[in-house]
Amino acid sequence: MNQAPFSIVILGGGAAGWLTAAILAAEHGRASGGYCEITLVESPTIPTVGVGEGTWPSMRETLRRIGLSEYRLFAECEASFKQGSQFISWRSHNFSECYYHPFSLPHGYFEQDLARHGHTTEYAYRVTPQAAICDAHLAPKQLGTPEYAAVLNYGYHFDAAKFGLCLRDHCVNQLGVKHVQADVTRVKGGDNGEILALVTDRGEELCADLFVDCSGSAALLIGEHLEVPWVEQSQVLFNDRALAVQLPYESEGAPIASVTRSTARAHGWIWDIGLPTRRGIGAVYSSRFCDEETAEADLKHYLCAEQPDTDIDELQIRKLTFSPGYRAEMWRTNCVALGMSAGFIEPLEASALALIEQGAALIRDLLPASVEQMPLAAKRYNRQILSHWDNIIDFLKLHYVLSTRTDSEYWLAHRRADSIPESLQENLALWRHRAPAKQDFPQTQPLFPPASYRYVLNGMGFECDGLRSPRKDKDEVRARTLLAEVEKQLAAYRHGLPNNRQLISQIIARSVAGATGS
Repeated sequence: MNQAPFSIVILGGGAAGWLTAAILAAEHGRASGGYCEITLVESPTIPTVGVGEGTWPSMRETLRRIGLSEYRLFAECEASFKQGSQFISWRSHNFSECYYHPFSLPHGYFEQDLARHGHTTEYAYRVTPQAAICDAHLAPKQLGTPEYAAVLNYGYHFDAAKFGLCLRDHCVNQLGVKHVQADVTRVKGGDNGEILALVTDRGEELCADLFVDCSGSAALLIGEHLEVPWVEQSQVLFNDRALAVQLPYESEGAPIASVTRSTARAHGWIWDIGLPTRRGIGAVYSSRFCDEETAEADLKHYLCAEQPDTDIDELQIRKLTFSPGYRAEMWRTNCVALGMSAGFIEPLEASALALIEQGAALIRDLLPASVEQMPLAAKRYNRQILSHWDNIIDFLKLHYVLSTRTDSEYWLAHRRADSIPESLQENLALWRHRAPAKQDFPQTQPLFPPASYRYVLNGMGFECDGLRSPRKDKDEVRARTLLAEVEKQLAAYRHGLPNNRQLISQIIARSVAGATGS
């Protein structure tokens, strides 16, 4: 028996809209043998944000599943490898203090806790070779490694605007997504609160069973039309402003960092993302504690220190404003929000695209067989996604809570008890005596698993009595074996892995050769 057709209209393009379209179309689209007609409508006049973007390793499986070549990603999207994050001056305002949150699990993670062996803050270097590999600007794989496979776990950095364009072409030409370029002038609603159609400036009515709001901070469907409340989070995470700039390399052969560098400053922090032709750099700060002029001066000071010969005044600095928080419901009636329509917290730890991935994949998995099942899908979706948001907020707040910086009111305020979620306070009390564990998190697959918390806790010098308890002799012997294996892995990787720029250039050359048939 054939399943009844089901129509989906996605409002908004960019990385959020087209990634959502690809995830849904690859599974349920007509071109893929599914039962859904999928249409994406985007304004031809509203530009996307288009800053440099970081992802989690989950993006590899997402892109593989939608059928996009990894070679194409590197050739068209200014892509580079991301093996984790490096945090500089977060523990104190000593610039020499830094630690890694790598994407690879600690060696022997499910067998033994190696944090008991060696100095706490050196944890990432002792339990995985990835931190030292990042220091050496080496890639996480070789040219002969298959697409999306890894020697060391990795995600990507890329230009978000180019990524959206690449996905658009793939969705329209490979996955059968209908593309409508028009401005939506009106939303037609039904008697029961559902959305019936989007009316465009071309006079067209786009009807659907399900509408996905990817209209960014405008939130035209979930916010403006359905009036779903915004749950403010500025009392927990204070940042609400950002300044973004593109910095060219001093030379064509300059090393490409394979981590997002996050450098704490007196009134916020600075991201530094290495793409093949430029670095994407930005300052994140709170308007409560810092004015725009001070933040811009600090960003320029960072840029001058990084590349003294750069004419800073010639660089174009973009100013971004956001309100930290999320919708009380992500799915109401027949409308579900993704991306900035659903919520936005500061870009620390690259959670934005990962949340879009998770949300779109959950829509894909919960997509009802009929309109009558929509309320049940919405209920389950909201329960799971809101839990993910709480996990993310706790994890980001953890970085601030553990800092000992005293150089501004900004850092002192972040450590006040009334700004720390109760769930995080409870976990920190438990982690004084034992390591983070999966039972500490209600999510089945949290975006930030226990190992991520362990990297941050140890990197920030968090003292845990349980980590220093005596071990049995046999456990000590096994620990020494595991640590020695990490050293052997590191030696092998240093010998066998190419540097980032070299491998990226080879991948792009292979992609071009494949496209031309040479």
